[in-house]
Amino acid sequence: MKKILIIQTAFLGDVVLATGLVEKLHARFPQAQLDFLLRKGNESLLKGHPLLRQVLVWNKQEGKYKSLLQLLGQIRKEKYDLVVNLQRFGATGMLTALSGAGETVGFDKNPFSRFFTRRYTHDVESGTHEVERNHLLIASLTDQQPAKPRLYPSEQDFAKVQGLKQEPYICMAPTSVWFTKQYPLEQWVTLLNSIGDGYKVYLLGSPADKAHCDEIIGKASNSWVENLCGQLNLLQSAALMRDAVLNYVNDSGPMHLASALDAPTCAIYCSTVPRFGFGPLASFAAVVEREEPLYCRPCGLHGYNSCPEGHFRCAREIRNEQLLQVLASITG
Repeated sequence: MKKILIIQTAFLGDVVLATGLVEKLHARFPQAQLDFLLRKGNESLLKGHPLLRQVLVWNKQEGKYKSLLQLLGQIRKEKYDLVVNLQRFGATGMLTALSGAGETVGFDKNPFSRFFTRRYTHDVESGTHEVERNHLLIASLTDQQPAKPRLYPSEQDFAKVQGLKQEPYICMAPTSVWFTKQYPLEQWVTLLNSIGDGYKVYLLGSPADKAHCDEIIGKASNSWVENLCGQLNLLQSAALMRDAVLNYVNDSGPMHLASALDAPTCAIYCSTVPRFGFGPLASFAAVVEREEPLYCRPCGLHGYNSCPEGHFRCAREIRNEQLLQVLASITG
């Protein structure tokens, strides 16, 4: 194996979890050139990654199929020995099937998987973690032990956030792409007010999350809170999360950032459930969810823009004391 391409063009968290394959393939084939294909918007996650030769970007804004054809030409020129496709949709399946690689592997849900050298079942009901499912694709080339995801913030990334680490602090990432995966605003306010002045609290997110976090701060009485939405890039956010006393996150991208830096994590699950296989992987990781089963939960793998039942009990009936207990357990 001299040249290997990994393909994962899904969401931010999916890319982070795919980095476990980078770690494993590098350990098994240390002399191989490793490349990674992702969609535009996620490339900053892998900036300066020491184990990757290059990051290929699928820019749909340039035209979905125009960009695909350009990528196909680039991929075929590379003459990869192995293409590992973690994505389960047709576009990347076509790239894989037509890549000209010596070996191609992916999941059988991909409509082009019949043309792969090997294909495997992607089972979200088995309770296995996504890193284990991903590892299935390369287990025959390495061993049976999956590697944890890992990101590599630069020295400059750590320097950017060093001034924020002068006192004990907690990070919170209150938002999610999906409404039903997002812990309600009023309950974040309650959590902030109950933490008190013992910790500085940083709210993390993209520029689009700033107004939401401003509203949380505006309704909270805790004066030790700072809104950092839009001020840090993804790797800088991860660098800050690494040394937090605790990171409160939804079942969303920031949870996986925490996993990749082995940052202490409290993951709040609303409409989704950990058994889907996307849970936190840090050495200290706790899951908080509604304590009693609910007839409509889980309502979907990814969540919805609104609660299908109209009550959102899966989130609203999580008790604030559950979140405080996680903080108490890590601080003693």
